[in-house]
Amino acid sequence: MVTKLNLPVLLGTNRRDRKSVFAARWLLEQMRLRDEIETRLFDVADFALPQHDYGQAVKERFPDWCDAIIKADGLVIVSPEYNHGYPGSLKAVLDLLLKEYIHKAVAFVGVSAGPWGGTRMIEAMVPMVRELGLAVTFTDLNFPFVQKSFDESGKLLDPAFEQRAKDFLDELVWMARVLKWGRENVPSTRP
Repeated sequence: MVTKLNLPVLLGTNRRDRKSVFAARWLLEQMRLRDEIETRLFDVADFALPQHDYGQAVKERFPDWCDAIIKADGLVIVSPEYNHGYPGSLKAVLDLLLKEYIHKAVAFVGVSAGPWGGTRMIEAMVPMVRELGLAVTFTDLNFPFVQKSFDESGKLLDPAFEQRAKDFLDELVWMARVLKWGRENVPSTRP
């Protein structure tokens, strides 16, 4: 029997007409095809973030997110690149929690309208998620020219992404499984 890993997906932009939603939904389908993965999609557009408070002080307003990350063995972040960085709404959602992330895997899916496929967004996020306590996988999934990767309904046009997604998920599953074993079997110095 395969032990399920809980690996939620976070779509990191609330921009209108975003194409990254196609990548997130497609990857979610790929994850659901795997017996060892249990997943759920979270979308930063669904978080009614307050304008006059921030971070862990308001996490009780988002019990589904908090509960999902407590139970999670890792996290997949799907995000476009905005001016060599990541969206502020993504950072605001991630900052709702802290200790809940410690010693869990995180994997990145970068999306862009240009040739880089969100690479610079991923580079910008790595130091930030390390501070949250997440352990970054080394296999990213990048969607350059995302507008050419999916049709208007979100159907994948390039079958080469199937193998890329498999490699991406294989690494995430391995890392999430190892870190889960560590959390369960090796005492941590972190509270």
